[in-house]
Amino acid sequence: MPQSSVRQPGAFDESAGSLLFVYGTLRSGGANDIAQFGSRARWQAPAWVRGRLHDLGPYPGLVMGGPVWVKGELYRIDPAIEPALDRLEQVWPDRTGEYRRSLAMVVTRDHSGAEQVCAALVYAMNAAIALRWPLIEGGDWIAHRQARGLAS
Repeated sequence: MPQSSVRQPGAFDESAGSLLFVYGTLRSGGANDIAQFGSRARWQAPAWVRGRLHDLGPYPGLVMGGPVWVKGELYRIDPAIEPALDRLEQVWPDRTGEYRRSLAMVVTRDHSGAEQVCAALVYAMNAAIALRWPLIEGGDWIAHRQARGLAS
């Protein structure tokens, strides 16, 4: 379940761009750290969604819905970077890629510990592909990789 964090979340200003939930290599310190987009991706809060997280080796795949809280981070992004994110996640117009960009209900906690729920973009995996791979029981990609002595 969501826990507090040292970082303080920013206010959710819907007019200031899209919200994006990241749970794998785009997380802070990950192989594709969203910091590569500079000020076009601004950290908002630690965040969680319900789902199933699968270990595909160098990256995870999230299937939405399920019993586990999948841990991630919420960012406010400039919509101009969405095409670059789509390329990174291999989201193709013909829907043949592993991932789909969709909306999810995301839970965050503010600095006082109060929960907030918001809609955010998420790159979720095609369930038929993800189910071939092992489940990450704890729902946290970074912790899963660290427990195995691997880079995120």
